[in-house]
Amino acid sequence: MLNQTKHLFRQLQRTLGALGGIGLILFAQTAAAAPESKIISFWLDTDKDNTSTISHQAWQDFLDKYIVAEASGINLLKYGAVTKSDHKALKGYINDLEATDPRQYNREEQIAYWINLYNSLTVDIVLDAYPTKSILKIGGSFFSPGPWNKKYLKVAGQKLSLNNIEHGILRPIWKDSRIHYAVNCASFSCPNLSATAFTAENTEEQLTAAAKNYINNPRGIEIDGDDLLLSKIFDWYQVDFGDNEKELLENLAVHANPELAQRLKNHDGDINYDYDWSLNEAK
Repeated sequence: MLNQTKHLFRQLQRTLGALGGIGLILFAQTAAAAPESKIISFWLDTDKDNTSTISHQAWQDFLDKYIVAEASGINLLKYGAVTKSDHKALKGYINDLEATDPRQYNREEQIAYWINLYNSLTVDIVLDAYPTKSILKIGGSFFSPGPWNKKYLKVAGQKLSLNNIEHGILRPIWKDSRIHYAVNCASFSCPNLSATAFTAENTEEQLTAAAKNYINNPRGIEIDGDDLLLSKIFDWYQVDFGDNEKELLENLAVHANPELAQRLKNHDGDINYDYDWSLNEAK
């Protein structure tokens, strides 16, 4: 019996080894749970009277060179084409943001700051590990794949991870479900990496445009007969969109085209969820 158990265990090891990245991605697809939105109170401070701005021109310059807007409505990034000098400039931009204390700015500057910092750091992390087929292969562990928990940053003396930014700052402070359409995880099924850097002036418009783009694209919502296939984002973060699936669909209908909105409001069939973790790379 013991020998049989050992044999089965070795078979399992070989199977997992053969699956490689596919096994990791499937595990993350089915087992990943969204971190709780829990505010980091240190970042609550703001100076509403400060009218000065934070420059994101370096990030915009990078996006202008390497974003590819597909006819399908999906933005891809030319990771393989990024030059050493441009990658260095990107790191310089991130370093400049690290040296900036966002608490000294108003809320509008802050949200643009955090979204741009999150997205630019994500791209930098991928570039440091490139070539890679998925961000899930960077850092982490089998039970928690990906780089999201590693503290890459130090802002105002505080060490921060990508998860800290998203779940400890952006989600709990702004309490806006459209945040999920703005932060990019470098994956095909993720909402677009915006081709335009966020600023205090354009954030509201960008958040709404990003929501519309994703919800009305098949990677966000796809109808198959009576069944509805949604991005796994709406499962992981349902709490941000509504207390139940009915409220979730009502939330999505707000930014859907008229035909899709009606379909969502009247849906009474099954809801399935899916996600493609392959890199959002322009070949």
